[in-house]
Amino acid sequence: MQVHAKISKEWRRRMTFMFIMLFASGIWFLSDGYLVWPAEEKRYVAFKELADATIAAGEAKTEKDPAVIMAWGKKADAEGWKSKVPKHRSAGDLTGQRVPGFVFMVAAITFALWVVWNHRLSIRAEGDWITGASGQRVNLDWITETDRRKWDTKGIAYALYEENGKRGRLTLDDHKFLGCEAILLEAERRIKARSEAASPAA
Repeated sequence: MQVHAKISKEWRRRMTFMFIMLFASGIWFLSDGYLVWPAEEKRYVAFKELADATIAAGEAKTEKDPAVIMAWGKKADAEGWKSKVPKHRSAGDLTGQRVPGFVFMVAAITFALWVVWNHRLSIRAEGDWITGASGQRVNLDWITETDRRKWDTKGIAYALYEENGKRGRLTLDDHKFLGCEAILLEAERRIKARSEAASPAA
């Protein structure tokens, strides 16, 4: 038989989605750490100065006093800022956003490289021989049984074989490498044929 099972579009789409999730998370944390939160801290400094001045003038007692909030609303409108009272963003807060951001970005890049590397892999069946994704070579007639317990849910089956008295397992992942089902069916056909051939002599 001749089968060349390459990376499937479904697996590629799934990996692309995972990469986007990692990359977007990194962008979100980094934008907060370098843009959004520093800008909010700048507004907070302005708010604090305004609140302190209002309290010192005896027009308010605390930063939450309505007089402070109203004064802030006017200043925010004049500056083109959000009217919502800003939060204090310390240096530790900024680091707490930047570090995860870099971690997610490194993870995204590493993951992308891993996906690209996986595209070099495939599973081949040429004649009587199967070459697995890891490079293992298995003769179809060595396969004694198949394990389909994960086939319906994950598209993964295992071909159990015996070579020179040693047992091994070949993974046939049809979700990742589209075309593995043809190899699996051929292996099962041969197992059945050998079993039927041996039955009359039993």
